[in-house]
Amino acid sequence: MAKGYWIAHVTVTDMEAWMRYVEGAREAFAIHGARFLARGGAYEELETPMERERHVLIEFPSLAAAKDCYHSSGYQAARLHREGAGIASIVITEGLS
Repeated sequence: MAKGYWIAHVTVTDMEAWMRYVEGAREAFAIHGARFLARGGAYEELETPMERERHVLIEFPSLAAAKDCYHSSGYQAARLHREGAGIASIVITEGLS
């Protein structure tokens, strides 16, 4: 079975509110088997700059698990803290099998 991935590009504008999102989302990620492969850190934009400060890659056991996590009540509750705390672009994609 192919794994699922979240790819997120983020700029945080209110770190205090963003940290409430991070704390609130922690349980949803654990329940759905998330494993962070990249979160922040050094990066280099090579083509078509996105103008985002953080890049996040999260691996899930399956595409279904990745989607279920995003749509879960726990994640959606945490996501409310992210609104107004930054700009995020999130894509869920299936990995190679």
